[in-house]
Amino acid sequence: MLKRRTVLAGLSCLSVVGAARALPGYDAIVRKGPGKGEFASVAAAVAAAPGDKPFRILVTAGEWRERVVIDKAFVSLIGEGIGKTTIVFNASAGDPGPGGKPIGTFGTPTVTVKAADFSAKHMTIANDFDYIGHLVKKSLKDDKPAPIGTQSVALAIQDAADRSFLEDVYLTAYHDTLFVNSGRSLFRACKIDGCVDFIFGAGRAVFDTCEIVSRLRPPGDFNGYVAASDTNVAQPYGLVFIACRLTKESTVAAHTVALGRPWRRTGTFPDGHYGDPEAVGAAVYINCWMDDHIVPEGWHPMSYGTKEGGRAELQPEAVRFYEFGSTGPGAGAASARRRILSAEQAKAFDAKLVLDGWTPR
Repeated sequence: MLKRRTVLAGLSCLSVVGAARALPGYDAIVRKGPGKGEFASVAAAVAAAPGDKPFRILVTAGEWRERVVIDKAFVSLIGEGIGKTTIVFNASAGDPGPGGKPIGTFGTPTVTVKAADFSAKHMTIANDFDYIGHLVKKSLKDDKPAPIGTQSVALAIQDAADRSFLEDVYLTAYHDTLFVNSGRSLFRACKIDGCVDFIFGAGRAVFDTCEIVSRLRPPGDFNGYVAASDTNVAQPYGLVFIACRLTKESTVAAHTVALGRPWRRTGTFPDGHYGDPEAVGAAVYINCWMDDHIVPEGWHPMSYGTKEGGRAELQPEAVRFYEFGSTGPGAGAASARRRILSAEQAKAFDAKLVLDGWTPR
């Protein structure tokens, strides 16, 4: 690091990008107390990206408390290690926005990816909203806490995002940690934690050798759901977990987390406002190890608004939820709800097929 600073000190006449290129392989540097040709925030470095060619940003060690929108293609964020480089914010769905109206789930992400060919490595991306402190009681009759406006997204992949690649990244929050909603995404050797629906969306994503950690949701009698997919029925793949480890915080009890539930997102149609009938979730676990927090039945239903104005439940059996090769205390017996693929069927979930031939560079 001293050598890098010495080199940069003599570059006062160079452009921002030129200065960053004094460090081999980087186009921009984000550093506390930036020097010439460096940036004081991640957002400022992203704003300097040209958008038509690769732009590699070194985010040096430290806590970067900001919200970042990746709205240019070919941006790469490279940190100095999980727990060393941290991009963090603390927005929640109940926070007031313009006019006092709550910002909602999709107003909360710490990092939002809206453009193609994004990548991130060796860092933590967090939403540290105090979820536990904001649990409230449903009613005097039901003494269990419930999250009200506590959705708090760490990373959102949406809009024009495609070919998003994250490796050695820790994504941490509680409710709705990762929104993966657009294009193709690959998460390799990442750690992702949360409690309720903490990996959700309609995108096509592979989680390769990741650790998926379920967190305690007091009082702990039921701690939530890993995946909540609302994959369109015309899309062949949704959330695919390959050789992952489903672990838990030490205080999470046995049989208190479901592998997932089918989200039928509410939409506005010519004949009303109701759950999208074309949202037929897809989530598959291939050769994953599961601790004992996973419920024996594997999956749970999820309610949605009907065209008639009422509520109905979408059952796991009605969507595309499957497993193959599950091991560990949380691996359950095959059933009508916990459907196990054959070896031949499991071949269809090879990462190259799921990602439609895309391989990160």
